[in-house]
Order: sequence, then structure tokens, then C-alpha cells
Amino acid sequence: MTETGPLTADPGPDDPVTVDVAAVTAEFGAALHEAGVPADPGRCERFARAVAVMRPRTLRELHACGLATLVSGPEQIEVYDRLFAAAFGARWPAALPGATVPPVTGAGPPPQAAPPTPAGAPARGAVLDTRSGDGHAPEGDDRVPWRTMATAAERLSGRDFADLSVAELLLLADLMRRRVISTPPRRSRRQRPAPSGRRPDLRATLRQARRTDGEPLRIAHRAPRLRPRRLIVLCDISASMEPYARALLQLLYCASQKGPEAQAGRAGTEVFTFATRLTRITGELATARPDTVLARAGAAAPDWSGGTRIGASVKEFNDRYGAPGLARGAVVLIISDGWETGDATELGQQMARLHRLAYRIIWANPRTKSPRYQPKVSGMAAAWPYCDAVVSAHSLDAIGDLIAALAQPA
Repeated sequence: MTETGPLTADPGPDDPVTVDVAAVTAEFGAALHEAGVPADPGRCERFARAVAVMRPRTLRELHACGLATLVSGPEQIEVYDRLFAAAFGARWPAALPGATVPPVTGAGPPPQAAPPTPAGAPARGAVLDTRSGDGHAPEGDDRVPWRTMATAAERLSGRDFADLSVAELLLLADLMRRRVISTPPRRSRRQRPAPSGRRPDLRATLRQARRTDGEPLRIAHRAPRLRPRRLIVLCDISASMEPYARALLQLLYCASQKGPEAQAGRAGTEVFTFATRLTRITGELATARPDTVLARAGAAAPDWSGGTRIGASVKEFNDRYGAPGLARGAVVLIISDGWETGDATELGQQMARLHRLAYRIIWANPRTKSPRYQPKVSGMAAAWPYCDAVVSAHSLDAIGDLIAALAQPA
């Protein structure tokens, strides 16, 4: 196989050698095609996808992937086994009990040939990790010569949001869609049929009694319906929080699939941004697409990357939205590092007021990722006593703590 990048001449036993799965499967399919097996480019693509999905750990599993995607008849199995042994190591016939594959001589590259390095996207690469000290695979080792590498998005999930570019942040959109943001349920005024309910349902009881000549043989019951609590997000978009604001707003959009208003149930999610003023951007996010959600949020908030007046912004929210009913019984998520340029005393008073209205208050502060963090900043120190949970949410791997805090009941 042709090398597509530089390789060390004598790699050590612990040095991974990267292999491009697309190139390997294409050359393996070409060898099968020359030997009479109709392995067209479509079947080679299915083979590469099967390897990426199944992530085979042994040669037996890799052999099964190719057998299911490249071979179309029993008469082709012998040729497939012979070329598979040539491409992935002559130890394969001995590793599969009952295999009747003749020794490979001169067909394909020898087992000790150095595999190529990646030429395409890293997401389609693989890592060779079965070599012994001399660079060759040990005898009798049935482990697959490669394992699928983590995708580019998976490798970015552990990095701090502040270190990601806008393009890298968009790569995390698919992983963010797999996250489910939920809030604790609350009892609604509407009722639902429930065999174990405490309140009798007279209408349902009479309807059932019509089937038994008017005799109510069974009493129907009902119970209150459960609905998710409303989620309210107050996101700091000052200069110090700008990269984290972009990432968490994208998370809220992707996790709700159709925008913040598509949260499970009818309660929905309300999103506000603040720096020097409070801006409601729920409507902008609900009608945006993944590639335009951040641009619309920035256009809707004129103070993006400005200063920070947390206390005045929380007061405006309480006066205009929270106290009139939006925050009553809701879960409030505040995303900020706590740098207050205004009066910290006002922030403490407004947080106490919000704490009396809301069900829970979660504060996401990326500075708390450090184990030595202490709330010594005036704004964070004033708000800390009224927070039910404080999480960092500084990377996609740390989002789990935020999601768990949002779903935790009081």
C-alpha cells in the first residue's frame, strides 16, 4: 500500500502508527475486484462505514465486516479469505479455527509492511496498536490491526470552549444534539386517568357502568398531569464570557432540536442575554438554523462583548418577567463568571428575590473548573448563597454536570 505521509523508520512498541481506513479499504476492494470479486466502490464504502460503526477489536470481527459488505456469493469466500490474510497479516488463518486458507506467498504486501498515515479526515482514520517491540504484530494475536480513531468532534469535546474557534464549535453540534436537557416535573391542574389516583373520576365511572347495566363495578380514578418546569436562561455575553456564551447557546439550541421553544412539554425555554442590558432572544433562536443561531443571537443583543452589570440585569428580569409570573416555579440557569462592574449589594438583593420565585437556581461559571476556586469576586460572592448548584460547564465533557443539576429536583 502506498504511503501517504511520513513514518518513523523504527517506531517503538508504544508509538501508534496511524492508518487511513478509507485508503486501506479502497485498496483491499481493488485487490478483490482484480481477483474476480465484484467489490465496487459502493461496497468498499459500506465496508468502511461498517468498520467505523462496529469498531472491530479482533480480526474475526473485521473479517465479518468485510464478509457482510464485500462478498455476494459463497464461491467468493475462498478468494476473500486469501486476500484478507494477505492484507491484514498471515497470522489470520491460524487465528480462525477451522479455516482452510492456504499460506500466502507473494500476494499483497507482507505483514511487516508499514501501514500508511492518514491522508483524509481524521474521523476516518485508525490506530495500529498490536505491534510488538520490532514493529510486527505478535504471533497468535487476534486483535484487529486498527481501531477506529475518535472523530474530530469527540477529540474537541474535552477542550475548553475558550480555546475553540467558531468552526470547531460547529463541529460539536452533532454531539450536542445527543444531549437531552430536562427539568424536574411539576403537577398541572389538568387531570389524567390513573388507576392509583386519589380522586374518583365520576364521568369515567358512569361510562363504564353503562356496560354493566348501570352497575358501577369499578371506580375510575384520576391524578394531576405532570409537566416539565419552565427553563429560564440568563446568559452573560460580556467580553470575558463571549466564547462560553456562544457554546452554551448552541448547546441549548441543539439539545432542544427545534430551538429553545421546542423543549419537552408546553413550558418551553426562555433565553435572555445580558451585559449592560437585558435582551430577550427566545424568538431569534427559535427561528434560526444551527449555522446562524449564534449570528442571530449576536445581532439581537446590541451589548454583545460589552461590560457586565449583573445586578441591574437581574433586577430588570425580576421586574419585567420574573415577578409577573415567568419565573414562578421555574428552573433558572445563570451563565456568568460573576464579574460585576455594578453594585454587588444590588445583585445579592435581586438574587434573594429571584430565589423566592424560582424552583431552583443553577449558576454555570467556567472559572469554577479549577479545584482551588473560591467565590472571592464581589458579584459571585453576593450570588453564591442563593444558588442551589454551581457548575463549570467549560467544555462539552463537563456539560453532564450542568444537565444533571438542571434535572435534579429540589
